[in-house]
Amino acid sequence: MTNSAADRIRDHIIPVATIVVAIIAIWYVGAIAMNAPFQRDLDRRGNTTSTTMEFVAKTLSQPKPILPAPHQVAQNLFDNTVMRSVTSNRSLVYHSWVTLSSTLAGFAFGTVLGILIAIGIVHVTALERSLMPWIIASQMVPVLAIAPMVIVVLSAVNITGLLPKALISTYLSFFPVAVGMVKGLRSPELIQLDLMRTYNAGTLATLLKLRLPASVPFLFASMKVAVAASLVGAIVGELPTGAVAGLGSKLLAGSYYSQTIDIWAALVAGSVLAALLVAAVGIASKLVARAMGAQTGGRAA
Repeated sequence: MTNSAADRIRDHIIPVATIVVAIIAIWYVGAIAMNAPFQRDLDRRGNTTSTTMEFVAKTLSQPKPILPAPHQVAQNLFDNTVMRSVTSNRSLVYHSWVTLSSTLAGFAFGTVLGILIAIGIVHVTALERSLMPWIIASQMVPVLAIAPMVIVVLSAVNITGLLPKALISTYLSFFPVAVGMVKGLRSPELIQLDLMRTYNAGTLATLLKLRLPASVPFLFASMKVAVAASLVGAIVGELPTGAVAGLGSKLLAGSYYSQTIDIWAALVAGSVLAALLVAAVGIASKLVARAMGAQTGGRAA
C-alpha cells in the first residue's frame, strides 16, 4: 500500500466509517428502546415469556415498529430497488426519478433566477436596497405554508404535474445561489476593478471577464446548498397534491397506513439522492475549475 493510499484511509475512510458505525449502533439502541413497550404489551396479552435476547430480537423484527431497525430499512430498500422493475409504482427508483425530475427543473430555474438577481443587485444600487430585504424575508415563510397555496393557485388555471413542484423547488433553491453570487461578484479586489477601468472595459466586459470568473467558486458552493434545498422543495411539493408518484407520495402512503419501514426507506432514498446530487455538483465544480486553469489535485509535497 502506498503512502498516499494509507493517508487517504487514515484521513477520510476511517473517520467516516467510525461515524457510520456509531450512528448505526445508536440507531439499534434507539429501536430497541422505542419498540420495547409495544413488545411488552404484546407479550403480556399473549402470555408469552421471552429471554432477553429473544425479546430484543422481537423488538427488531416488528412489522410496524415505531422506529425500524437499520436492517429492516436496508431490506426494504433492497426489495424496492434491486428486486423490482424500475417502472413499478412500488419501486423506489421509479419514485426517486419522479422527484428528481421536479428537483432538477426547480434547481435549474432557481440557479438562473439567483444569478440574474445577483447581477442586478451588484450593478443596480436601488435593487440592493429594495430587493434584497424582500428576498431575505421570503425565506422566513415556511415552505409548508407556501406549497399548498402554489398548488391550489396553479391548479385553478389547470397547471398541474411537474411545474408546480418545480416552482416550489425554485423558491427554496434561488436564495442560496443569489446570496452566494452576490458575494462572488463582489469578490474582485479594488485594484483589479481599477485595472479593468484602465483597459477602458465597460460594465459588461468587467462582468464577463472579471466578476463572473471570480464568482465561480462561490457559485458552486451555493449550488451544493441549492440542489439539496431543491430536493426538499420537490418532496414537500408532492405532499399537498395527493401525488401517486414520488418520494413525497411514499411518505404520505406510509403515514396513512402506519408503514414506518416504508417511510424510513423513502427518507434514506431521499438522502442518497441528495448526496448524489451534491456530489454531481462537486464534480462539475472540479471540471469547471480545471477548465479555467485552477490547480485542483494533489497534495503539496
